[in-house]
Amino acid sequence: MYRFVLTRQWVCLTLIALALIPAMIKLGFWQYHRHEHRVAQNELIAANLSAKPVPMTEVTSPGHQVPRADFWRAVTATGTYDTAHEVVVRMRTDNDDKVGFHVLTPLVLADGRVVLVNRGWVAGGDDPRAYPPVPAAPSGEVTVTGRLKADETSGGSGIKDRKGLPDRQVMLINSAQQAEYLGKPVLGGYMELTAPVPAGGRPEPVADPDHDSIGPHMAYAVQWWLFAASVPVGWLVLVRREKRDRAAAAAAGATPEREPAPTA
Repeated sequence: MYRFVLTRQWVCLTLIALALIPAMIKLGFWQYHRHEHRVAQNELIAANLSAKPVPMTEVTSPGHQVPRADFWRAVTATGTYDTAHEVVVRMRTDNDDKVGFHVLTPLVLADGRVVLVNRGWVAGGDDPRAYPPVPAAPSGEVTVTGRLKADETSGGSGIKDRKGLPDRQVMLINSAQQAEYLGKPVLGGYMELTAPVPAGGRPEPVADPDHDSIGPHMAYAVQWWLFAASVPVGWLVLVRREKRDRAAAAAAGATPEREPAPTA
């Protein structure tokens, strides 16, 4: 009664089922690994945000590539803002997803090296190509605290580094680019300012990175594994149904037709 599973139709169906099972299992593990990565990243962010701030000069230097282990690490720097060479970073959103600019101001240290400080977000003016209204940075020597971030690249951020931009506007926060612009050694990476908070809340400070949500990846992993388990179950259900339908058809074909009753 089960010889029908050797027909072309059922062989193709079985092969598809056998291919779906490992594919779904692999997709489940892919989502599970994404879940693990998110959990590890949340732990890293929480640990680095709560750590005691260290001088930025101790964790980075000109040309240094900030490793992932140091992302969001609390750092400090003391120097004088070089507002004459301040630039704004285009196409950045605030905490309400409004598009504007990030304000990137060089902080010149006592030894002449420079720390790039992202002072926060400002809205654009009436002319999108004009330099936006930016609150002035504090004058004189200041000590700032913030989160260490790695240099942005087009490959890592997905942001295209466009050329021919208006004066003092950039697409990426990149220490090598700014070192060329300033003609001074710039420490690798940059600082997202957290203190002191600017007067009036402008520029608007960049929000803390999200390190509470773990996302839906674990749920997706379980779903893929359930799908994989349901494939053989579904195959067995279809086989039993086919067997039942064939048995019913065979029984109907074997039943003789009754002769008509004789007429009077």
